[in-house]
Amino acid sequence: MQDFAQSFSLALMHIVTLDPDLIEIVGLSLQVSLSATVISCLIGLPVGAFVAVTRFPGRSALIVCMNALMGLPPVVVGLFVYLQLSRAGPLGFLGLLYTPTAMIIAQSILITPIAGALSRQVLEDLHKEYREQFSSLVLSTAAQIRALIWDGRYSLITVALAAFGRSVAEVGAVIIVGGNIDHLTRVMTTAIALETSKGDLTLAMSLGLILLFIALGINALVSTFRLTASRYGYA
Repeated sequence: MQDFAQSFSLALMHIVTLDPDLIEIVGLSLQVSLSATVISCLIGLPVGAFVAVTRFPGRSALIVCMNALMGLPPVVVGLFVYLQLSRAGPLGFLGLLYTPTAMIIAQSILITPIAGALSRQVLEDLHKEYREQFSSLVLSTAAQIRALIWDGRYSLITVALAAFGRSVAEVGAVIIVGGNIDHLTRVMTTAIALETSKGDLTLAMSLGLILLFIALGINALVSTFRLTASRYGYA
């Protein structure tokens, strides 16, 4: 118990004094996760909006597929990206394996289905309210999508936050394609796993506290945006 208390005290000290190694790891984690979130939203939100607004053969099967892909096993995604980026893979000539770019690719594949499926549900519910009005105005599909995205912006922000929360907590895929290389591809989750296995609880606990703070912050933001959306009738 004394060792635990000492480690916890040192962990807090690392955070308060802004330990350089700690800041480097946290910075890379945020860089990778934010980049993946932006990419996933740029792909997932328009796809989700299109599926929400349009009706076409196979739509139900596509929705089932989108929902199923939300549960993609991270290690399987990591293996898939590894095989594509390895020297023997089709994209091996790019030299991206064991780089932050490879980690962004893996995380983007993981969370794009989340952004797409959740945004589809949000915008489809909103579209049901506006369907008659859209029909009376004879709006094109593109115009309907733009109107729905703008009107549901608060709810879509919560979708983006959910995707970011999933991304920043990822460990399986990023450790496969990133390699957990010190000062290059080491992020919070992989560093926690490594330092714990080494018995260095101080850095692991420091990163764990920061990761916990980020998770709580995301949940607080999601609740705030949901309340705002409900207050102004956007959700």
